[in-house]
Amino acid sequence: MRLSKQFTKTRKNAPADEIARNAQLLIKAGFIHKEMAGVYAYLPLGLRVLENIKTIVREEMDNIGGQEVMMTTLQPRDIWEKTDRWDDKKVDNWFKTKLVNGTELGVGLTHEEPIVDALSDYVNSYKDLPIYIYQIQSKFRNELRAKSGLLRGREFTMKDMYTLARTQKEHEEVYEVVAAAYHRVYERLGIGDVTYRTAADGGIFTERFSDEFQTVSEIGEDTIYLHEAKRIAVNEEVYTDENLARLGLKKEELVAKKAVEVGNIFPLESKYTDALGVYYIDENGDKQSIIMGCYGIGISRIMGVLAELFADDRGLVWPENIAPYRAIITRLGDNESTVKVADKLYEDLKKAGITTLYDDRDARAGEKFADADLIGIPHRIVVSDKLVASDMFEYKQRTAQESEKLSYENLMNRFKL
Repeated sequence: MRLSKQFTKTRKNAPADEIARNAQLLIKAGFIHKEMAGVYAYLPLGLRVLENIKTIVREEMDNIGGQEVMMTTLQPRDIWEKTDRWDDKKVDNWFKTKLVNGTELGVGLTHEEPIVDALSDYVNSYKDLPIYIYQIQSKFRNELRAKSGLLRGREFTMKDMYTLARTQKEHEEVYEVVAAAYHRVYERLGIGDVTYRTAADGGIFTERFSDEFQTVSEIGEDTIYLHEAKRIAVNEEVYTDENLARLGLKKEELVAKKAVEVGNIFPLESKYTDALGVYYIDENGDKQSIIMGCYGIGISRIMGVLAELFADDRGLVWPENIAPYRAIITRLGDNESTVKVADKLYEDLKKAGITTLYDDRDARAGEKFADADLIGIPHRIVVSDKLVASDMFEYKQRTAQESEKLSYENLMNRFKL
């Protein structure tokens, strides 16, 4: 992508009503556009980051046997009435709408009911289980107060997975398989060392704990008490002596931290499958309940968390596997030889599989350097009249203080590491 052709531009200021640092940075860098409170559009750079996060999540879900689907946003009222969740008093953050004929519909905020309803056509025998099924799509929640940029929105991108198992024992085995996959996701995103599996309230469907994955950050809305050696934590909502004893933890071993929830997994027992009449026939020909689990990762929320954690006073500092592009070529000068060298380098990097942003704009050097830092591209390569004359390139990592001059061969070798 040549910056001279890209319709978005960086800006000095974010909207006056945007107080969240993640949204301020992403707006100024041209990654997102604010439609309204809690609703953001993803522009070319932002969409590339979002897709990179999706790729990591998708790969880890596929690796444990996940089967990806795309469920509908519009949901029929009747299946939600069967599980006693249609009433606004039971689920108070619904968006609902009506067809022209007056039929009421729900606008997807979660998909337990539709998933079970769809699987009712396919799950009959014990041989059909266990199942891991997931999707990555937009969700809609009627938040009373959308805030914190991408961290709490009314429209957001989420990965939700649902598992169906034959027995409680099998469910627990499946549950731990997914939990391990979540840890791998956060490691690959660069936040594994500050993200903790956290015991939380199991809700109305189970006496067991649910599990949140909480990333330690001062911007967090949650308080967790973590055991740094065991790398586990307890949410403040279940921080009682009784629960600590159940978890084998002692108060004096825990430290309180602010954190952001970046994922959650929780047991559903047979609440939804029983309510919707979906069972399986076991080896003896008997009808049995199906045990479910639900597993969520906020894709767009993670993008906001990464923007908060990986930034400095100059702008964003994306991890290399998350950045919209791995490298940026900053061309200074428009001599024929300089343009020719920069153009060739751009093509060579692309051929080598290095995603590259090419700043070929007619702009001052200071503006180009500031934009490269704000956008947060990991590797910056300068091509100038003077450098071309000496057959060299200037190379600098986003996190480095100083740049260095490299030959073409040495420059290309940097990307083979």
